[in-house]
Amino acid sequence: MPSAPTASAPAAAAQMPSPSLLANFRQELTRYPPFAQMDGAALDFFLTHCEQRYYAPGEVLAQPADGVIKRIFFIRQGSVSAVRGIAELSGGAFAYESGDLFPLSAAVARRAVTATYSAAADTFVLALPCEPMWQLAQRSQPFADFLNRRIAQFLELSKQALQAVYSSQALAEQSLETPLGDLIKRAPVSCSPGTPLQEALAQMHRGRIGSMLVADPQGRPIGILTRYDVLGRVALAQVPMDSPISEVMVQPVHTLTTADTAQDAALLMSRHGIRHVPVTRDGVAVGLVSERDLFAMQRLSLKQVGTSIRAAADIDTLKLVAQDIRRFARSLLSQGVQARQLTALTSHLNDGLTHRLLELKAAEHGIALGAICWLALGSEGRAEQTVATDQDNALILPDDTMDGQRNDILAFARDVNLALDACGYPLCRGRVMAGEQGCCLTLREWRERFAGWIEHGAPSDLLQASIYFDLRALAGNADLARQLQAEVYGAARRTPRFLKQMALNALERTPPLNWVGAVDVDDDGKIDLKLRGTAIFVDAARLYSLAHGSTLTSTRERFESAGVRMGLAPAEYQAWSGAFEFLQMLRLRVQLEGGGAQAEPNRIAVAGLNDIDRRILKESLRVARSLQQRLRLDYER
Repeated sequence: MPSAPTASAPAAAAQMPSPSLLANFRQELTRYPPFAQMDGAALDFFLTHCEQRYYAPGEVLAQPADGVIKRIFFIRQGSVSAVRGIAELSGGAFAYESGDLFPLSAAVARRAVTATYSAAADTFVLALPCEPMWQLAQRSQPFADFLNRRIAQFLELSKQALQAVYSSQALAEQSLETPLGDLIKRAPVSCSPGTPLQEALAQMHRGRIGSMLVADPQGRPIGILTRYDVLGRVALAQVPMDSPISEVMVQPVHTLTTADTAQDAALLMSRHGIRHVPVTRDGVAVGLVSERDLFAMQRLSLKQVGTSIRAAADIDTLKLVAQDIRRFARSLLSQGVQARQLTALTSHLNDGLTHRLLELKAAEHGIALGAICWLALGSEGRAEQTVATDQDNALILPDDTMDGQRNDILAFARDVNLALDACGYPLCRGRVMAGEQGCCLTLREWRERFAGWIEHGAPSDLLQASIYFDLRALAGNADLARQLQAEVYGAARRTPRFLKQMALNALERTPPLNWVGAVDVDDDGKIDLKLRGTAIFVDAARLYSLAHGSTLTSTRERFESAGVRMGLAPAEYQAWSGAFEFLQMLRLRVQLEGGGAQAEPNRIAVAGLNDIDRRILKESLRVARSLQQRLRLDYER
């Protein structure tokens, strides 16, 4: 490795550096991914096959005219700006800084670069030819993974760093991301449907187990009987002990597979009020996970919070439970649970609290909740609620609703909105709430309103209306929501003008990257993670979902569905999801670390991030800009 040849006159061949210089370089490399995960032999291979080069400001490292890329670069000092050609000029520049490795996509694809890479300052790099790069990928799995899944690797490293920060709060807690296949310790105790009750209960007593799984001859679960079922289904019902267990077992039985996670089991238990979940492989029961298995070491469990919600008899109790939801979210963050899972669990518990509050207020106001439909909109409709979230909801009424009934329902809805506010879910500043006349409409009126937006709406109207396209039935008559959604989504897909206006609105907000591609902070050194981050992904996912006829609401599901229908490479739409979820995680951290009620729940000081998170923040914003570039190509013509 020469000691700094110029770019115009690089060394003809790499020379073996001295042991002391090699040690210094190795120490420098291990500050950055993927080198921090590589062993000493792999690091030495990298170093002994590199050339050290210097580039003056403005000097070009690589450009499309050079043809197939011949080497990748690691920046030791300085910075490099990547500026795309005229055909992609709207994509802007992207800045690489000390510790970055580029251009990986071109090197892996064995093609020319699509941008011009120039030094933005005095820059020292290590240049690794592509042939040794491939050899190193064969020797080092971390290096190979980084080449092929860069953003995924960054996300994993960020999650590990976050988990380390919070590990002192959760040393005894088990990660909810653990596959159920890793949790099961033994085969389930089971019996056939014809087994007499006395024999099954005696076996449960001898084994000191809380449940008996009922399986068919192939081992597929068909029912279950737990000790909690015995009182109501056997004792009080006075079922003879010689009766077959099939007469009293609970069926159908809710199951998961070995590939599902502990979080999936926790969510299933909470949704259905159950304590045991059989685990299957290829349909055959191979184990059983209980609530005690999942939460024995946790101070606060999903099931406990869910039970508290269902048992709440008044608003004061729900206020306390709302605090438990936020404490539980903090506990999940300390375990390193990813943003998608954390927001799904938070939204699930918020749904439960809202549903219980609706039941209480409906009884108080004499409202038949089953005749109307309470809608969740926005982030709640997408099941992507963070901790600091306001209300976005609406009501669908039957078409035959009389004026007097509507007034009664409006009074009920306003009371619910105020109660949610008291529980820590602020009133919507845009007044998108069921207690407002404009959000409490009959099915026919909602159809007309959506038709107006789709057929005649101005861009400013659609900017305000976009939140309504994330509708999801939360309580009451879900058929009303399904009818509306099917009609609305179909009309949207058939109206190119509407889709183009939605696209133009989605392009109004741009990611905070400056002209050289660095993160563009405000005077306080901060960026808004929602307005100039997650909202870009949410808007694009909504648009592509509507354009391709999908009725899904979550951003990740929308990207996956649209990506498949658009014929995109999985790596592209998976990068959209990964970048979105990283920005969501940063929002959650800001909100939980600040108590969830601070004045700026979505703004983050970039300088306060660790090195890995700063890098993936910039990478995520670059992905957002690339996504907007695709929107321009698809809809600005």
